[in-house]
Amino acid sequence: MSFERGKRRNVVRAEEEIGRIERELMALGRHVSVGGIGDCTRPPGDGRLERSAYLLLSRIEVAGPLSIGELSDAFGLDASTVNRQTAAMSRSGLVERIADPAGGLARKFRATPEGLARLHRHRAWLTRGLERILTGWNDDDVRVLADSLARLNEGIELAQRRARPAGEPPADLAAEG
Repeated sequence: MSFERGKRRNVVRAEEEIGRIERELMALGRHVSVGGIGDCTRPPGDGRLERSAYLLLSRIEVAGPLSIGELSDAFGLDASTVNRQTAAMSRSGLVERIADPAGGLARKFRATPEGLARLHRHRAWLTRGLERILTGWNDDDVRVLADSLARLNEGIELAQRRARPAGEPPADLAAEG
């Protein structure tokens, strides 16, 4: 009897913790979407990248030139959505369409030097903000957070059958570099 009661208590505790994780992820998503993790200054240069541009440029930077279909598959988005996003990025000079370097029929998007420069400025802005937020944390707590986020992302990628792009190191190696 006490085993069953203890088992039920663990299930309830797990459900409470899952609910807490969901709420914290919702709050984190809200902070990220409004730029709350960037540093207190405005991003330098042309300002903050839109979230979609930041994500697409980050993937192109790691994986190299990608087609609409490859980007659509990578992010689980409809091709028409990716087409609109890449068209806006192209008009802003962040990406350019090129012939497939491997000789395929689909045209691909490559980051322009301006696109990469803005990506790196935006990433530095976010990184400075995270450093500010994590100032009072000790090294072990920062490492645990990084490891936990990597493990969560890997679980999501596995569940959605979406692999990290070629060239992006596994989370455990990325932490060492």
